[in-house]
Amino acid sequence: MKVIQELIAYFDRRGQLTPGHIERLLEQGFLASEAPGNMVGLCDQAGQTYYFLVEGQDTGSVWGTDIYTGDSALAAAAVHAGAVGLGETKVIKVTVVEPLPHYQGSFRNGIHSHEFGPFNTAYRVDPL
Repeated sequence: MKVIQELIAYFDRRGQLTPGHIERLLEQGFLASEAPGNMVGLCDQAGQTYYFLVEGQDTGSVWGTDIYTGDSALAAAAVHAGAVGLGETKVIKVTVVEPLPHYQGSFRNGIHSHEFGPFNTAYRVDPL
């Protein structure tokens, strides 16, 4: 599955994935896997991209705004980022990024994220 995700990310970065491509990949089960609770075990390499099927939730702790600590609850961070609505199930794109020296908290889309100092892993959430 990782190789398929890397190929999808390659074409996505180049703008070569059309909505039709995405729909066919989803139908065949190639695009997304069930979302983990957080990204701690998956934030090994900055630039790595994952596609997850996630249901937006308002439970779990979130640290950061736009860039989240690796231990932030992914389903809540996705709602905070605007990639999925609360209770909505969608495929999201999660990109591992370089950790920040400081994570700014904020209130967005009904989710309160907290401020935090340095943390060794980080990710960004985008809608697909």
